[in-house]
Amino acid sequence: MAVMNPGNYHDEQSKQNILKMRAVLDTLPPFCRTFFRGIEEYTSPRTRLAYAYDIRLFFEYLHERNPVCAGTDIRDYPITLLDSLTRLDIEEYLEYMSLYQKDGKDISNDERGKARKLAALRSFYNYFYQNEMISKNPAALVPLPKQHEKEIIRLEPNEVAVLLDQVEDGTKLTKKELVYHQKTKVRDVALLTLLLGTGIRVSECVGLDIADVNFDVGGIKVRRKGGFETVIYFGDEVEAALQEYLKQREKIIPEAGHENALFLSLQNRRMAVRSVENLVKKYASRVTTLKKITPHKLRSTYGTTLYQETGDIYLVADVLGHKDVNTTRKHYAAQEDERRRQAAKYVHLREKYND
Repeated sequence: MAVMNPGNYHDEQSKQNILKMRAVLDTLPPFCRTFFRGIEEYTSPRTRLAYAYDIRLFFEYLHERNPVCAGTDIRDYPITLLDSLTRLDIEEYLEYMSLYQKDGKDISNDERGKARKLAALRSFYNYFYQNEMISKNPAALVPLPKQHEKEIIRLEPNEVAVLLDQVEDGTKLTKKELVYHQKTKVRDVALLTLLLGTGIRVSECVGLDIADVNFDVGGIKVRRKGGFETVIYFGDEVEAALQEYLKQREKIIPEAGHENALFLSLQNRRMAVRSVENLVKKYASRVTTLKKITPHKLRSTYGTTLYQETGDIYLVADVLGHKDVNTTRKHYAAQEDERRRQAAKYVHLREKYND
């Protein structure tokens, strides 16, 4: 059996997700294990864990709200229960997901949240139906909630410049923040410049090792969703920021198991996704109060700029790591529409020549 390298972020995350998955499975009916084994070949541990959480939520709802299920421990539910449920049961579950309480807290789901939960149930039901273990598939009869497209929130070019200036000089930070800023400024400039200059995901960013940076080709090796690796190329500004940070990084003694990590926290451990989210929030709040800027919004900023400069939706999809170009097109539909509007100005029939 292969031993996972503790310094490999992606392998370590997969290991943690597998352990979490086992804990969730212990709370579910035994037949659920058949489903997760069946989809293991073409799904990541992270995807299966997300499915497991959603399916557990469905069974918890049945246990709490369905009189037939209330008297039986969830772990004792038979697979025949799936056949006894109807389309109405699933629709009522999705409606309940709009707002419910758990551990004394109100939890809500918008159209996207409910669509993800229905997608998990559809996959769950479809597996057993296709394998002739149940005779009905009511989940397939429930339409996906209509999703309203959200406006892409991104930084304008002048806001990008102001943000990076703020990371460098920290003029709007509090006195307490400035103490830490002196220690992290070079790292923070490199990290935000990398996010803005490549459009990589925050999980891809924190997963970078020093060896993944190759200045000879001007690129970084990232692990995409699904586990495949690719090289994303960067420009001069990103290279300069990374070179400056690596000079500082060489002087840091990392904690054991974090020697390979590119970006280190003040505790000299690999930075976590939450840490980067907080970092972006801290600096962005000094630049704009009208936009809620997250690492994903920096990714949108990069994608929008790249599309405006090239007009190549396939290039944008490839660089952002979208498997389906329609995902990219959906996000940047407004820009595509604006480009089509511009076409009306370029073609003249008689007006131009009758002046």
